[in-house]
Amino acid sequence: MTHDNSPAQAGGSPAVLPEEVQTGNIWRLSIAQALAGANSVVVYATGAIVGDMLAPAPMLATLPISIFVVGMAACILPVGVVARRHGRRAAFLAGTGAGVLAGLLATLAVVVGSFWLFCLATFFGGSYAAVVLSFRFAAADGVASERRPRALSLVMAGGVAAGVVGPQLVTWTMDLWPPHMFAATFLVQAAVAVASALILLGVRLPMPSAQELAGGRPLGEIARQPRFVAAAVSGAVSYMLMNFLMTAAPLAMHICGHSQASANLGLQWHVIAMYGPSFFTGSLIARFGAGRVATAGLALTGLSAAVGLGGIDVAHFWATLVLLGLGWNFGFLGASALVLECHRPEEKTRVQSLNDFIVFGLMAIGSFSSGGLLSAYGWNTVLSVSFVPLALAVAALAAAMKRSAANAIRQDTRP
Repeated sequence: MTHDNSPAQAGGSPAVLPEEVQTGNIWRLSIAQALAGANSVVVYATGAIVGDMLAPAPMLATLPISIFVVGMAACILPVGVVARRHGRRAAFLAGTGAGVLAGLLATLAVVVGSFWLFCLATFFGGSYAAVVLSFRFAAADGVASERRPRALSLVMAGGVAAGVVGPQLVTWTMDLWPPHMFAATFLVQAAVAVASALILLGVRLPMPSAQELAGGRPLGEIARQPRFVAAAVSGAVSYMLMNFLMTAAPLAMHICGHSQASANLGLQWHVIAMYGPSFFTGSLIARFGAGRVATAGLALTGLSAAVGLGGIDVAHFWATLVLLGLGWNFGFLGASALVLECHRPEEKTRVQSLNDFIVFGLMAIGSFSSGGLLSAYGWNTVLSVSFVPLALAVAALAAAMKRSAANAIRQDTRP
């Protein structure tokens, strides 16, 4: 058996780790997911507010959150290269280093009143988040194929704690360093990233094999598969719309006269809804298939936008955020499980990195447009625009599922 810091296995088939190692990895990755998820929640809860405080123009208020997403998109491919050459744990530790730097730079930005330094901080925060999202795929390494969806979803379930810790961390620390609101919050954020790094030191995963270093099939050939197209599009739309609406919601609540405490609580339940279903999403995928679960997630996201269009009371915002979280969980985890069906073992890090690059690249578009749409046209326009990418993603999934069914029929009717 080969683990990080051990020689690579010569064969091309994926090694199955001992049961106790698999369990230890999942626990460590789940805890690290919770801690790192709290870091991301801090950025989403404070980014638009701090941006509004520091920005030279109101239209730039949500730019720090958009830069956070740019950091995710910019770093996911380099992270994949590091993981393929040096193992996933090396990529994890580099990511947590970026998380520490993000917290320290954000603290300094608030103290000196620098909007652009705060944007740089959120870029490093996005780099950290990009690494964290690879935890879900790392959980599937060394696990038998039939157990991978459950391992993937259990690690994502660590985000439930993030949904509780993140907003409360903001509430408890936002006024601890007067007159610099949120400065102490970002300092604690850096400390949480350090704790995550210490936990990740104990993760034991297979080192890249010789075949994985060779790379497998050309990426273009893999990316043209209808199943991969459906996985990438549905994952991208699920994440883009979650970010698109969540970025605008706290600022929209502020504009509508609701308190910061109400926005924090809504965000807390949103994040719990994002990760809570992960305890059983893997079982749903195993029973109904990744495509059907992803489709259900897209439907829930559409329902969240419809509820938001119903009014601007606190209850409408909270219901929208909770349904949005549920939709993201089913849509994103269903799409991630589809990605696992699209590659051979030696192609995993390249294909997974390509998928996440597509997801985060499209997510950045949604994030950049969210603030401008909210400022220029209002919350209802932000919600209404969401239905267009949803329709495209449902169409891509339907086409891939129809093709898979047709291929299965052809195989069954062969003599």
